[in-house]
Amino acid sequence: MAKKKSTGPQPSLSSSPNGRAKVTAETITTTTTTTTDTTNSYSLLNIWVISLALKILLFIGYHSTDFDVHRNWLAITNKLPISQWYIENTSQWTLDYPPFFAYFEYLLSLLVPRFVANDGCLDIVEIGQYGLPTIYFQRLTVIISELVLFYALQTIVKTSPTLSAKRRMYVATASLALSPGLILIDHIHFQYNGMMYGILLLCINSARLQQYLSCGFWFSVLLCFKHIYLYLAPAVFIFLLRGSIVILVFIIAFGPFYNVLPQLISRLFPFSRGLTHAYWAPNIWAVYSFLDRILIQIYKKIPMSKYPLLKIFQFDPNSLNNDQLLKTSTRGIVGDIEFFILPNITPKLTFLLTLFYQIMALIPLFIQPTYRRFVGALTLCGYASFLFGWHVHEKAILLVIFPMTLLVARDQKLLTPFNLLVSCGYGSLFPLIFTCNEWLIKVVYTYTWYIIFYFNFRKVVRPSKNNIIGNGIGNGNGKGGGIILDRMVNLYILLFNVVVIITSLFDLFKHKYPVLQNFEFLNLMIYSVYCAIGIISSWNGFCWLYFIDDGIWNQDQ
Repeated sequence: MAKKKSTGPQPSLSSSPNGRAKVTAETITTTTTTTTDTTNSYSLLNIWVISLALKILLFIGYHSTDFDVHRNWLAITNKLPISQWYIENTSQWTLDYPPFFAYFEYLLSLLVPRFVANDGCLDIVEIGQYGLPTIYFQRLTVIISELVLFYALQTIVKTSPTLSAKRRMYVATASLALSPGLILIDHIHFQYNGMMYGILLLCINSARLQQYLSCGFWFSVLLCFKHIYLYLAPAVFIFLLRGSIVILVFIIAFGPFYNVLPQLISRLFPFSRGLTHAYWAPNIWAVYSFLDRILIQIYKKIPMSKYPLLKIFQFDPNSLNNDQLLKTSTRGIVGDIEFFILPNITPKLTFLLTLFYQIMALIPLFIQPTYRRFVGALTLCGYASFLFGWHVHEKAILLVIFPMTLLVARDQKLLTPFNLLVSCGYGSLFPLIFTCNEWLIKVVYTYTWYIIFYFNFRKVVRPSKNNIIGNGIGNGNGKGGGIILDRMVNLYILLFNVVVIITSLFDLFKHKYPVLQNFEFLNLMIYSVYCAIGIISSWNGFCWLYFIDDGIWNQDQ
């Protein structure tokens, strides 16, 4: 009989003098090699290198006025004493981020080479004048700061307890490392979100590892970088119930600015701005604003509707005769926003609505303070602040996408609201990049990302252990009682292609046909309202699973 051919080192046991089996060096070598190969196979280094190549290619592309904002902050922190940072107002781009971000800008300003400084990078002027050296330097700082994100993502994979968990987290973290949101917002539009979401992920992973002091520390550091994360604070507070480390970090951050705290607070929370931004963020207020516009047209075009509308909403009909006011209404201009038929919305109302829905999310977390409940509560706090907050930016959708991505592979029922969230959330960022040269990049990159991770999440997602939600939420795989809802969601996502095509054609031809310029805001409104309906629907689906399906949240492994 022929011998079986050996294909490599084989584990073997030999007998020890006491009769027990012992592991040979060959076995140890084989086991170590297998472990090393497994660890290397879940490294994000290749993804970082690939994404780095794309980000460098985007250096000379479009950038928004946020680029000028951060250039001015470099100049302010470099040239002025700390007591003047939150007072200086030569430019309209005043410093309005918390102290740690100001310190961060100061450190970056110390690294500015002489030839970049001579290019105008550190000049405090009303309107900045700079060239390619400044652009290259600031673009590079975004890439370097994003190393915090890649470190956090790799840490999440590395500390996952099992091989199956590592596999799930590898797909989730890869999707965040290649996030279209970060490409569009940070590397084209220009911001530093990658670094800050890296800190958020360090906070979340510390919670999973039960390192609670570390969790509180990272979150307080995050708040001192950007105050928008305050919306997630209730979930962190309930989960930790430890405030000393947070208070200490805040004292360190805000202490040097004690004498200018009123100016600092007024810049961090500018309630003089309108309910909606210039481009309506896809939330409840976008739908509310759209409904107000529809009712105005109904009132003007259908005489029979005038009496019931006046009776129900009790508005001033004379205000509808002011065409100039109608054109600027609900556009997010600085100042109070006025609705014409529907009741006006106040900052107090948005705060109460946000607080109410956050408290609803915190009750299950208080009763069952597990890691999964914590991330679920973070996600719902992000949803509540995005959907009901005052003067919300469309970029804030990342507050919802990042924590939810860490959950989605744990149960296939989460795939349906997740797909709706990322398609409408990332798609709603398209109007941020309105230049023709970047159109292909934003659309092709986002679509490619969605297709790749649509299938990869399905490969690693855990199957649902029960089907009690079958009649309400799809299973994410087109099976069971949720098949109809799954197909409706997929159809809604496919129809978003029509939205992209129509709005792109509108932008293409509006300069050729003057009549289209009368509908300048139409394409933005289409994006906003369509994506708002999708995000609101994903919120409803996630809420249903969070409050009804305990099986998803019971175990932390």
